[in-house]
Amino acid sequence: MAERRVTVGWAEGLHARPASIFVRAATTLGVPVTIARPDGTPVNAASMLAVMTLGAHHGDEVVLASDADTADPALERLARLVQGGLDALPPL
Repeated sequence: MAERRVTVGWAEGLHARPASIFVRAATTLGVPVTIARPDGTPVNAASMLAVMTLGAHHGDEVVLASDADTADPALERLARLVQGGLDALPPL
């Protein structure tokens, strides 16, 4: 299983709009990904409700994981998004 430990860079944490952007990105990657607090139960990264119930705040560490063969590039993209917040999004 591939995993990445990252610190939440969004000022709002993974709530409302940031969670929506994260879930949309996780959904479009085409690989199953989970997200969890370091000692918590992993939840589906493509589920808005599950991501919001983590209660991940700015500065909290989260663990992204996947068993997929193509997990590494997917996890890297999501890790950059979680760490970089809006700065990780491509310009419009």
